[in-house]
Amino acid sequence: KLASRNGEHWAGRLYMRKISLRLTRQLVRTPVTPDQLTWTMVVCGIASGAALLIPGLTGAVLAAVLMQLFLLFDCVDGEVARWKGQNSATGIYVDRLGAYLADAALMTGAGFHAARSGFGGWVALGLATALGVVLLKASTDLVDVARARRGLAVADDESTRPRSQGVATVRRLAAAFKVHRLTNGIEASLFLLVAAIGDTVTGGVEVTRWALIALAAITWVMVPAHLLSILSSSRLR
Repeated sequence: KLASRNGEHWAGRLYMRKISLRLTRQLVRTPVTPDQLTWTMVVCGIASGAALLIPGLTGAVLAAVLMQLFLLFDCVDGEVARWKGQNSATGIYVDRLGAYLADAALMTGAGFHAARSGFGGWVALGLATALGVVLLKASTDLVDVARARRGLAVADDESTRPRSQGVATVRRLAAAFKVHRLTNGIEASLFLLVAAIGDTVTGGVEVTRWALIALAAITWVMVPAHLLSILSSSRLR
């Protein structure tokens, strides 16, 4: 079952599904609904970004833990929904909304964490990174919106392949290094945790600031690259 989920986050396949299934077995015996679990996921995601308002290593550790809880409830809500037969359009909508809010909150929180106090340019950089992450997610989801409005089925794996050989080569290189994963909240929270440990060693926030610069650069390189990948594939045809 673990290997059958298309598009599953690697952490889900590696360890979180093993944990979530145990929790799901307990929750299906309760009146808890899948939608309630999805909203819990959303709260954990937003709280992860808010945790970075706490200075030092404490905030980064709490942010990473909350992002892991976000992933846990992201697994559990779907499992409970399938077990109880309570799948709903509302649950899918809130789940996607939660993914947007969690990643944007984390990047915004990283800006405040880097600023240490006040607002300034670091907070602006965090907000800019959050905007880029939202655009990345939106550009992916809007493919399904566009196809649905044209009466087309959901795009399959074959249609995602770029028709341009040059774009395909760049995409393979990006996939090989997997740097793009840092635009995801799970990886970003761990990346920021490592940076916070570096700050603790050096006694400042310079490591976190460089980490935020890296996140911003990767995100905004990916925004046009991802758009080009979509337009050069067969996803919109």
